[in-house]
Amino acid sequence: MTLRDLIAAADDRWPLVIGSLAAVPLAAAALGRLHPAGRGGDPPWKHLYAALVYAACIPGMFAASLVGYALLFTGENLIDASFAVYFAPLVSMPAALATMRRNVDFDQVPGFDRIWGLLGVLLVSFTAALALHRSRLLLVFGGSLWTFAALAAALFGVLRASARAVIGPGHPGRP
Repeated sequence: MTLRDLIAAADDRWPLVIGSLAAVPLAAAALGRLHPAGRGGDPPWKHLYAALVYAACIPGMFAASLVGYALLFTGENLIDASFAVYFAPLVSMPAALATMRRNVDFDQVPGFDRIWGLLGVLLVSFTAALALHRSRLLLVFGGSLWTFAALAAALFGVLRASARAVIGPGHPGRP
């Protein structure tokens, strides 16, 4: 099964996809009513919020990657794209995070810093790959896709080392 097959299968079952994506912000709102005000960061609530953060962010980041790839790399027409796969997660993620933000401080949610870091890594990697793609960089010696990937990894390593030099090691780094 390819990724295209997975997207087509999700599009064929769009009511299930839309329903599960709508359930995440609704569950966040319901969870906020279950615990006393200001107590969302206490166990077991913070663990339930962590599950909801991952349930909202993983599909949202995947959809953002798909939309970016379709627009910037392949030049696909998004009018033909599946709403359930390409756009519904991008609506569900901020709605769920905004709902959760009213009930819990994300610093108290286990794993939120990791999902925030994953979002940053995806953003930097996507930007670097886009810059390499748009620069029409010619690979010498008849370079292959692996050469291109190695060049992208080297540039990402330089970017990471530069960011550490600017920010400094051990800095929490999340705004």
